[in-house]
Amino acid sequence: MTRITISGNKPLSGEVKISGAKNSAVALVPMAILSKGKTVIYNVPEISDIEYLIKIMELLNCKVEHKNDALYIDSTNVMNKPIPEELSVQMRASYYFMGILLARFGRVEISFPGGCNIGARPIDIHIKGFEELGAHVEIIKNRYIITANKLIGKKIYFDFPSVGATINVMFAAIGAEGTTVIENAAMEPEIVNVASFLINMGAKIRGAGTKRIEIEGKCPLGESVIEVFPDRIESGTYIIIGAALGENLKIKGIIKEHIEALLIKLKEIGVHYEIDGDTLTISRCNKLKPTKIKTLAFPGFPTDLQQPITALLTQANGKSMIEETIYENRFKNTIELNKMGADTKILSDHKLEINGPVKLKGTDVVATDLRGGASLLIAALIADGISHIDNSEYILRGYGDLINKLKNVGAKIEITE
Repeated sequence: MTRITISGNKPLSGEVKISGAKNSAVALVPMAILSKGKTVIYNVPEISDIEYLIKIMELLNCKVEHKNDALYIDSTNVMNKPIPEELSVQMRASYYFMGILLARFGRVEISFPGGCNIGARPIDIHIKGFEELGAHVEIIKNRYIITANKLIGKKIYFDFPSVGATINVMFAAIGAEGTTVIENAAMEPEIVNVASFLINMGAKIRGAGTKRIEIEGKCPLGESVIEVFPDRIESGTYIIIGAALGENLKIKGIIKEHIEALLIKLKEIGVHYEIDGDTLTISRCNKLKPTKIKTLAFPGFPTDLQQPITALLTQANGKSMIEETIYENRFKNTIELNKMGADTKILSDHKLEINGPVKLKGTDVVATDLRGGASLLIAALIADGISHIDNSEYILRGYGDLINKLKNVGAKIEITE
């Protein structure tokens, strides 16, 4: 178990550089298998999910070299092997090997994917997409076995614009004969990053970043290079921290268009910031206004920033309301926040009330998931006194070099095993 200890209520100034996007990188790394040669991925974040992906890649006989923030991957001699539970359970993104190995080998055997417990996260949309392309799916105990003698491109409609399913079906469509069309596709920036890597390999893809994506299958894929987009959720998390504690805190490496929903909401509650190129400068807001937030698929307010902004809204003057439309179990962090003095009430699986302002006090809390852990981190930075966050390995899954980044801008923070 990993513990983060924070002595709170310290002003933060200086510069934080945003790492590559977790949600892009965890798709880009396994995608290198689709290339019958060498690929390079730059700006890879230093997070535990990447370490586990590399272990799976090496299990499949890929050669992976990690230099600074770059991964050099040689998939020339890749082999198809069952992916064991001890690796797949470590992260949600292990499911990307389904579409990738199905496209390259016509068969994949993998245990159920892991990840944070934030409610039902079925992969039935992924499975439906594979079956539409002609794959046969068996579930034996806790393992998926997916096979296809031949994948045939066709039009597929998603009932919900799932990011993971959009990417996974794109991968499978690479190995299909003819053209695959995904309707009601996810439009998140990570989709564009993934499509760019595939196009650089030689794939023919149109419409990534829109509701309709076309993929021409069976294009020969060769060597490629890609850079991971800056992490919009990490950007948003540090911007929220700056709104609570910043003294001209600079967040460098943002893409404004990727975090527009958050920026609009922050202006609404009274936060002031300035943007110059890829750098946002922000200072503490002492008179926060309450607000209403409804999480939506991109370009709406991201579910992954719902829990972090909850910590900030404990400091707003009045009652704030959050409606969570993506996951039904994403308020568990509020139980821990209330231990610190927060006044939150879970009204239903999808609605949360936050009353403020309150004086947060340091105490012992437990992270139950990645973004919930981030909300506790923000609360601990705001709070008077010392906080201990146990199970903080959850937080390290999504925030590269977290401790050093916060220390460098004035936070009193340590990590112990």
